[in-house]
Amino acid sequence: MNKFILLTLLLVSTSAHAVLNVFACEPEWAALTQLLASDKASIYTATNALQDPHRVEARPSLIAHARRANLLVCTGAELEMAWLPVILRESANSAIAPGGAGNFEAARFVRMLEIPAHLDRSQGDVHAAGNPHIQTDPRNFLAVADALTKRLIQIDPANTTYYQQQLVTFNLQWRAAIARWEKQAAPLKGVAILAQHRGFPYLNNWLGLKQVAELEPKPGMEPSAAYLGQVLGELQKNPAKMVLRAAYQEGRPSDWIAERAHIRAVSLPYTVGGTAQATDLYALFDDTIARLLAGLK
Repeated sequence: MNKFILLTLLLVSTSAHAVLNVFACEPEWAALTQLLASDKASIYTATNALQDPHRVEARPSLIAHARRANLLVCTGAELEMAWLPVILRESANSAIAPGGAGNFEAARFVRMLEIPAHLDRSQGDVHAAGNPHIQTDPRNFLAVADALTKRLIQIDPANTTYYQQQLVTFNLQWRAAIARWEKQAAPLKGVAILAQHRGFPYLNNWLGLKQVAELEPKPGMEPSAAYLGQVLGELQKNPAKMVLRAAYQEGRPSDWIAERAHIRAVSLPYTVGGTAQATDLYALFDDTIARLLAGLK
């Protein structure tokens, strides 16, 4: 066998086993990409469920992974604005630069809530495109999965049929799961809640939860004891059943209110890995519903 044939076979073999290098900003998008691409992609997750996705250090290791990526999958809507632009600049990877096929922002494909009428940074950590915490409503994953599949096909057309089949499977299984979750969560409709951070509008909208107050005086601002006292006073007029926080948040404000208002403090996984039970996308919502229902007791 001559050298030309050997080289040709080597190139064909390498191409057949090539995978996309995916840089996922948050665990939920890593999990979704894994469901859609499976062994066609090697996925690196830049953050974990116990990190505040607003505030991440642009470490050299993140830059190195971004430099090798074919596809960037992030929330967008300014969620990563404090750290992702630095990573993109320092990686000098044109394949995942904003506006390119390799730059995918999930928030562009869902109906955004809490879009400010005017942008005023004195109001706290607000986002011009709307609230970026879209991952708390499973219905949003249907539109994101469809758009992400199209992007995978654009970048890796050789596996078009595979990605299309994966999407069909995901849609069938995910819609069935949503129907199951909604049936389980029926007792939550109309239940009054507090939130430690403005992180649950999509969850509230999906399940019909009624948020009566937030523990932060402004988004992203830690509450003082005096402010928590004001919230406690308001609860006498508008009582709530539980106070919600994300797993990555420090629990003292929620615990303070819960103890004095005699309500449950409920920590939600918020994303994949946020609790020991939330091991994948399906388990994320299984555990979220279970914890909310436990908060009613």
